[in-house]
Amino acid sequence: MKHKDLGRPLSRAVTLFFFLAFLLLFVKDCFEFGLIGAFAGHWQGLALALAVPMLNVVTTHLLPRLFPADKLLLSLTNFLCALGVLVLYRTNPPDAYQQATFYFVGLVAMVVCIYIVRIIRSFRFLVWPMMLISLGLLLLPRLLGSETYGAYNWFSIGGVRFQPSEVVKLCLVIVIARFMADQRFLPWFLYALGCLGMLMLQKDLGTALLYFGTALLLYYASSGNLLVTGLGLAGGAGAAVVAYNLEQFSHVRRRVSVWLDPWADYENAGYQLVQSLMAIATGGLFGVGLGLGSPTTIPVYASDFIFAVICEQFGLIFGLCVLLMYVAIIWRGATTAMAARTRFHGLLAMGCTVMIGLQAFVIIGGVLKLIPLTGVTMPFVSYGGTSLVSSLCLIGFLQGVASLNEDALREDTRLANYSE
Repeated sequence: MKHKDLGRPLSRAVTLFFFLAFLLLFVKDCFEFGLIGAFAGHWQGLALALAVPMLNVVTTHLLPRLFPADKLLLSLTNFLCALGVLVLYRTNPPDAYQQATFYFVGLVAMVVCIYIVRIIRSFRFLVWPMMLISLGLLLLPRLLGSETYGAYNWFSIGGVRFQPSEVVKLCLVIVIARFMADQRFLPWFLYALGCLGMLMLQKDLGTALLYFGTALLLYYASSGNLLVTGLGLAGGAGAAVVAYNLEQFSHVRRRVSVWLDPWADYENAGYQLVQSLMAIATGGLFGVGLGLGSPTTIPVYASDFIFAVICEQFGLIFGLCVLLMYVAIIWRGATTAMAARTRFHGLLAMGCTVMIGLQAFVIIGGVLKLIPLTGVTMPFVSYGGTSLVSSLCLIGFLQGVASLNEDALREDTRLANYSE
């Protein structure tokens, strides 16, 4: 079966899986609170059993009628988004309702981004305003925000928390792809350096790692220059060592110490990592079962450690399948980038792919104690409206390039048939 044909059966499997999962949790509520009590106080679970699978059906089957779309990529993305809502509903239903709302908003934003890529082909006249606006956004948390887990990466608007670095991701991939496509080194380099400087002011080294890794890998993809890429990697490592030794980044040193030996300070700094590892071990290969276990013993279970909750509930085999879904998204993204007809669109698709893939493996690696924790979210799954919407926008850019590729392929086929 061709990869394009996998989208339809996978979509059906995703729809059935989440309908039954939410329904199971609602039935559990019925046994716990009684039928009337479940409908009175937990009817939202039944609503999610209908709404979340419906979002998957609509996007996977309706969007391809509007423009060419990668159904497999849509199905994988919808599965991860719905999985986040499901796990959050199991642990804290109000978070799940809010996440489901942002899931819907993110899908709308994804469609908008698809049309933006299809309509605005070059972005040459937009990159300079985007650079100025994004640098201004990165400055706001330091001016208006408060410290959270050692970093100033959030601020509030009307009681709603907002993380500008998630929005700036979108600007970053567009700006770097545009200047690299035009082979203009200095503008994108200075812009990336400015973004990293702002993130250093925020003390947000996790997001800085994502920005730096994306820019460096995009440079290698555009130039193939291994020497300069290696020098950039060495420079980034040197900057990380310097930042590590600065007093302003003492929270980073604590994270490294916890990574090396979380049991040394189990009751304080190492508590959440130890609880995460214990939850994964408790789940074993097949998990304790949906609705069971003690996921809320992990302090930041909804965002940083949601992968540990998934492994506890569904098991390591399921966790490996989630990991493979990210691999599949990277594969589809790289395939889309290589099939692009213009240098800019190829780099744009590659930038989106690198950003999502790097973020996924950085946070999962931190949860599994392979690397120190960075505080970034798990794309599509972790609780957080800004993160979810920005991740779906990256998929929108990727889908936009994929649709242009399909348009070009159909035109080539038409011309070939006409010439015959």
